[in-house]
Amino acid sequence: MAGSTQPARCCVLWFPEWPVTAWAQAEGGSVGDPVAVVEANRVVSCSASAHAEGVRSGQRRREAQTCCPALQVVPADTDRDHRLFTPLVDRLEQVSPGIQVIRPGLVALRMRGPARYYGGEKPAVAALLAAMTDAGVTELRAGIADGVFTAEQAAYDPEPVRVVPPGMAADFLAPLPVSRLGDAELADLLPRLGVHRLGEFATLDAELVRDRFGERGARLHDLAGGRDSRPIQPRVPPLDLARQVEFSPPLDLVDQVAFAVRATAESFTAGLAEHHLVCTEMRVGLVAEEGERSERVWLHPAAFDPAAIVDRVRWQVQAVGSQIGSGVVRVRLEPVAVDAVAHHTPGLFGTGPDERVHHALSRVQAMLGADGVATAVIGGGRWLAERQVLVPWGDRVVSSLPPDRPWPGHVPAPLPATVFGDPRDMAVLAADGSGVCVDGRGVLSAPPAVLVDAGRHRPITAWAGPWPMDEHTWDPARRRRAHRFQVIDDAQTAWLLLCDDAGRWRAEGRYD
Repeated sequence: MAGSTQPARCCVLWFPEWPVTAWAQAEGGSVGDPVAVVEANRVVSCSASAHAEGVRSGQRRREAQTCCPALQVVPADTDRDHRLFTPLVDRLEQVSPGIQVIRPGLVALRMRGPARYYGGEKPAVAALLAAMTDAGVTELRAGIADGVFTAEQAAYDPEPVRVVPPGMAADFLAPLPVSRLGDAELADLLPRLGVHRLGEFATLDAELVRDRFGERGARLHDLAGGRDSRPIQPRVPPLDLARQVEFSPPLDLVDQVAFAVRATAESFTAGLAEHHLVCTEMRVGLVAEEGERSERVWLHPAAFDPAAIVDRVRWQVQAVGSQIGSGVVRVRLEPVAVDAVAHHTPGLFGTGPDERVHHALSRVQAMLGADGVATAVIGGGRWLAERQVLVPWGDRVVSSLPPDRPWPGHVPAPLPATVFGDPRDMAVLAADGSGVCVDGRGVLSAPPAVLVDAGRHRPITAWAGPWPMDEHTWDPARRRRAHRFQVIDDAQTAWLLLCDDAGRWRAEGRYD
């Protein structure tokens, strides 16, 4: 393109399948096993052994499991990917500053400075790779080219280090498929127009591409031709607010760990105070002598102080002591959520009822264990028992069934105040004493007249239903089918009942 400037020389480092590596580091798993990281029911990353069995990124989970029956499916966790990738970026910045994190597992940097310092592009990349080898990273590829996009494509090359000579970006990109542009719409449309390669796309008239695809298409057209003018945007190094303490020899007693971590807790809160911050959500990580790990995120309604931190460490060590089976060698305190200290200044009469409630429940939790005090929250799903989620006090609410999904057929508000974890057996009779049932078309055999609860007969004064519930119709092993009813007995007690295909009645909840 006339008048265009030559893109700056860039280097991109790619850590293949980083989400799988991050999961293995966090959970103690093995990247050698067939593993797939799934988000929104699609594979976003898979291990080499899973790839050898036919698993690919973008596949639906069921399709991937069909290709590899032994596949271990784990949920995606962006926070985990970033958290475990940050120390590697810190190591890279010790070799060369100005690192841009494109995403966890993919970074870019300008080559001009490092090439001058280390005596060339290849020696500079060798220094970066050596730093990662020292950090225990064995799977790593590097690409050097004009512009970030071309360098990224070079990093995906099977060679550990691929260097595209200056001015040769367009020639290098020409044979690559148009799917490398990362645009699903163009990747589907261009092949239907006979354009399969980046070189073919780059030869199209720029103005025609702009008229047809707009500025987005013009931008991708430039990338396909090796004209990437995007500058490297180095990250701003985050504040190092985490603290950790190591014990040698390992400590076996809970009180020993709690006493030893007190000074670290004070340093943790002091470091936050220097930046006028307080911690409202904290991650406590424990490492045992035999390599076992335990991580837990704790919440606080106001802000953690050293005493509260020590209490949390004490309870976590006590809770996992029987699981790790060896002494503790390291405790790490890491802020997950922070806030300005001005928002948490104590009032005229103290810190308020939330703080007092928190301390009271924390003392009870210390006596009963971390799971001994729980808060009930409403989760997702169609059945009341699965919508009732008990969250240990101080833990983040994590529901396997997100409540913000549609869940057609679920009970609308107001929900029953009493939910039976195991539905309570009952019976519903017609006026003549015969049992009431629902046929395959959802038609009642007779109007409900009597409710039998623990042998006690109660006349039904009002009822509504049936509302059919039919889940997992494609899977006989998981299918659940029933009809819901709301009934009111003569004592004005309202019940939410279930009637299955066999005519068995159970109480799912009660409106107290």
